[in-house]
Amino acid sequence: MFSKILVANRGEIAIRAFRAGYELGAKTVAVFPHEDRNSIHRQKADEAYLIGDEGHPVRAYLDVDEVVRVAKEAGADAIYPGYGFLSENPRLARSAAAAGITFVGPPAEVLELAGNKVAALEAARKAGVPVLKSSQPSKDLDELIAAADEIGFPIFAKAVAGGGGRGMRRVDTREALPEALQAAMREADAAFGDPTMFLEQAVLRPRHIEVQILADAEGNVMHLFERDCSIQRRHQKVIEIAPAPNLDEGIRQALYRDAVKFAKALNYVNAGTVEFLVDTVGERAGQHVFIEMNPRIQVEHTVTEEVTDVDLVQAQLRIASGETLADLGLSQDTVRLRGAALQSRITTEDPANGFRPDVGKITGYRSAGGAGVRLDGGTVYSGAEISPHFDSMLVKLTCRGRDYPTAVARARRALAEFRIRGVSTNISFLQAVLDDPDFVAGNVATSFIDERPELLKARVSADRGTKLLTWLADVTVNKPNGELTVHTDPADKLPALPDAEARPGSRQQLQELGPEGFARALREQNAVGVTDTTFRDAHQSLLATRVRTRDLVAAAPAVSKLLPELLSVEAWGGATYDVALRFLGEDPWDRLAALRKALPNVCLQMLLRGRNTVGYTPYPEEVTVAFVNEAAKTGIDIFRIFDALNDVNQMAPAIRAVRDTGTAVAEVALCYTADMLDPDETLYTLDYYLELAQKIVDAGAHILAIKDMAGLLRPAAAARLVTALREKFDLPVHLHTHDTAGGQLATLLAAVDTGVDAVDVASASLAGTTSQPSASALVAALAHTPRDTGLSLDSVCSLEPYWEAVRRVYAPFESGLPGPTGRVYQHEIPGGQLSNLRQQAMALGLGERFEAIEDMYTAADRILGRLVKVTPSSKVVGDLALHLVGLNADPADFNENPQKYDIPDSVIGFLSGELGDPPGGWPEPFRTKALQGRTVKVRDVELSAEDSAALKSDSKTVQHTLNRLLFAGPTKDYQKSLETYGNLSVLDTRDYLFGLQRGAEHEIELEKGVNLIASLEAVSEPDEKGMRTVMCTLNGQSRPVVVRDRSVVSNVKAAERADATQPGQVAAPFAGAVTLTVKAGEAVKAGDTVATIEAMKMEASITTPVAGTVARLAVGAIEQVQGGDLLLVVE
Repeated sequence: MFSKILVANRGEIAIRAFRAGYELGAKTVAVFPHEDRNSIHRQKADEAYLIGDEGHPVRAYLDVDEVVRVAKEAGADAIYPGYGFLSENPRLARSAAAAGITFVGPPAEVLELAGNKVAALEAARKAGVPVLKSSQPSKDLDELIAAADEIGFPIFAKAVAGGGGRGMRRVDTREALPEALQAAMREADAAFGDPTMFLEQAVLRPRHIEVQILADAEGNVMHLFERDCSIQRRHQKVIEIAPAPNLDEGIRQALYRDAVKFAKALNYVNAGTVEFLVDTVGERAGQHVFIEMNPRIQVEHTVTEEVTDVDLVQAQLRIASGETLADLGLSQDTVRLRGAALQSRITTEDPANGFRPDVGKITGYRSAGGAGVRLDGGTVYSGAEISPHFDSMLVKLTCRGRDYPTAVARARRALAEFRIRGVSTNISFLQAVLDDPDFVAGNVATSFIDERPELLKARVSADRGTKLLTWLADVTVNKPNGELTVHTDPADKLPALPDAEARPGSRQQLQELGPEGFARALREQNAVGVTDTTFRDAHQSLLATRVRTRDLVAAAPAVSKLLPELLSVEAWGGATYDVALRFLGEDPWDRLAALRKALPNVCLQMLLRGRNTVGYTPYPEEVTVAFVNEAAKTGIDIFRIFDALNDVNQMAPAIRAVRDTGTAVAEVALCYTADMLDPDETLYTLDYYLELAQKIVDAGAHILAIKDMAGLLRPAAAARLVTALREKFDLPVHLHTHDTAGGQLATLLAAVDTGVDAVDVASASLAGTTSQPSASALVAALAHTPRDTGLSLDSVCSLEPYWEAVRRVYAPFESGLPGPTGRVYQHEIPGGQLSNLRQQAMALGLGERFEAIEDMYTAADRILGRLVKVTPSSKVVGDLALHLVGLNADPADFNENPQKYDIPDSVIGFLSGELGDPPGGWPEPFRTKALQGRTVKVRDVELSAEDSAALKSDSKTVQHTLNRLLFAGPTKDYQKSLETYGNLSVLDTRDYLFGLQRGAEHEIELEKGVNLIASLEAVSEPDEKGMRTVMCTLNGQSRPVVVRDRSVVSNVKAAERADATQPGQVAAPFAGAVTLTVKAGEAVKAGDTVATIEAMKMEASITTPVAGTVARLAVGAIEQVQGGDLLLVVE
């Protein structure tokens, strides 16, 4: 046996050889270029030596002289080449022999013959082995094209010196041949230093089956059965199986016979593989043809080892040292097949991106193990850097079983055990292949993957931990909400709940009586009905609608059990919908479903903006109908419908839709503004409100609501209005107000005294100022009176500590209104908007001039004709006010000459009638002047056929379609957040807003019984690009996350990123060296090649998806790029 073996290879096969050498008692020597200095194979050998020049890592492994030099200097008496690189290079065999070193493999002459595919075919013909029609080798394009016509199509173009699928193309038509040949020749030249090609007839739906050969120097040849390598992509094997499933015994024996015959004809020595194609369709079904002989060990040798119990690498070494098959204890008669095995190659190739190899750092690695699972890995560990220079293989997974189905089941289990983070992998794709019924049945062919494009879109690992960690690290570094000040969990403050089921409440009553009966019962009962707005309007008014679903759902069981007497909980609609999508990374429909589940006994109420639903502009009626139906199905019982200009025509489609559900209540609101009792008030008078109420009743309302969104309804006016409404109509009346000026409890009590049927309040901790009056104040005020609410004061108060703690967590979003303000009687700004305007003013740097904004709001309202101010009409007034303050404009001049000013889009939309007609008519001549010469963007009110169909589809499709139609921008933001960070709603709010805290363990419940534990170790200083590395641990394992520190100015020119939504922006598909093949100004057709990219020993063309002119080049002629970088723009 050899005393010292140099392995002229890297990664997994080098480690495989070191293991065999160790077992045989030989010392081992590794070689490595500078770029591979962290590769595990360097550490596994007894000695390791640096070879080659920095910057040319692949060239180093291909340098024969360098390898032989190291072998001599290290005193090695054998060189083991593995597969790839120099494994088939006769010069290495000769140079080794000349230096007195044994080359582990066949003699140089056999390598020359087997490695030259044309000579090998000639030898096969002579030996009587069937072969394919093929051409003579050539570098001449015209010669090759002429030969192709003789063979016929389809054909394969192959590099004479090729291997591993490189320098190889399948070509179906004559037109495609020249470009395919040129690309294959470039690739072959780059990979093997030889562009010579030959052509070969292509077989129809073949199986690729190879026979393992072992031969000694004394002429003894045996086979170790076959492997099925049909599962391939781009001629590279993906999954290999031994023995081949469902193979006719006659064909099997013929393959063995021809393989041994061919090896003998070549005087073959050592391990080798004879490869065949077996036709499965057409007139030649069942016939086999020889394609090539691989005079080396194969990547997939592991499956043969598992089913024969023969160590092939040891056998190679022992035969090379002079032993015979008999010495190895092997003979054709005694070798047996045991069970079945299959090998899956786990690579960094991204199936969703055309299998382009990914590069980067492995941030997390967990491998499979257990019975029947074998791993052959190279450099794969947490922290390993995957470079673009070498093969994309991470680890080979070989699974063995008593039979083929058992081996497949084991492989599926093993793949599921893997966790590889930081780089894309093909694991999801392998899982999809292993799940395919045809694969499980052993019905395979080389076209298997091409025939099943859906395999490429297979479920990608959700990678929830990494995504959530990325969000937490970003917030930890950038602190968008400042430092965490609340260290206790608000949920600890929730009251203890009885074990008993929640008592039936208003929801059960509604289900029993139906909408009409429910409204009648409300009108007839003496107790005042109470709606709790803490779940929506209270936090919309005080905390910019930022309260997340988890904090609302946490309180729901307490409300359900302690306050079942509530009329309703207002929990959805209004601004909660777009804020969830835009800022919270949540789907509002998920919030509604979760609240419904947690509050099964109390009616859920939402705010619906008439036919606008929850949007800001009118939509076709089918959108309104679909929205109402979906909301009712998901959990809404009471729809409070209003219109920003009190236009009943705008509300009618929504009222009809709610009535048509048959289960939901249509509560229709008249929006209150101004002061009805003021003798000088000529527009918003009692008659105006009664006339409006008549139209609402005629339109089909079940309940009449008074929506006093700014808190302008004074006690005497409330008494007068409620009395009049109840005298004239027999519907119940529901009053909603805001406590902006601080006196609205008096208004509620005045309304109660005159018979109001229901009122809105919020939990005291989120009550007052721009929110609703306090629930405990109202309940206490009416306790032990004829109109007692029936709610327990203790129960109402018991929730206050929770909401107070929640409010402290959301402190960064506080509106900043420290106490009540009487100025509301002058400017009439609605509660929610007053809070928002403060935030907007601060963002625009106008925070200190808030009174000026309030005054300008008053002026803007007068200019626009004294509107009913509620979303979205209030937004129009607010936008104009902010705009005029920003311009420092004189409102009087603006009113006289609006045509001289820029005007916000929302104001133009309003003036052009987008929201309907204002109650007081249009302000003229202001309106005509303002619209002069301006283009009014007419909204596309027609729905596409696809959208119409989608609105009639299943729930999830309807919800996604509504999100997109109502809020296209925020929905895009939400989708992006979901892709980047996953489901953020599972994070504790303190973690979500303030990030990770040093020394604390953060528990994240992904779902029931599935928890992650994250912690923060350290944050690095920013690098020159402004990136910081955040060292976290996830479930105790170290996880580095790289985050951009947005406070650091980077001087490094950032690569432009392509916008995936713009087809003319051509992006680099993956990291590598790009060579542009077009110039600026050049005309291109769709599908034209505009650049080529080299990485991972492969070359790919980059084509333009659109036709046009190259507007500009974003990179130099030849440049290293990352995947997704912009290369050029076609317009």
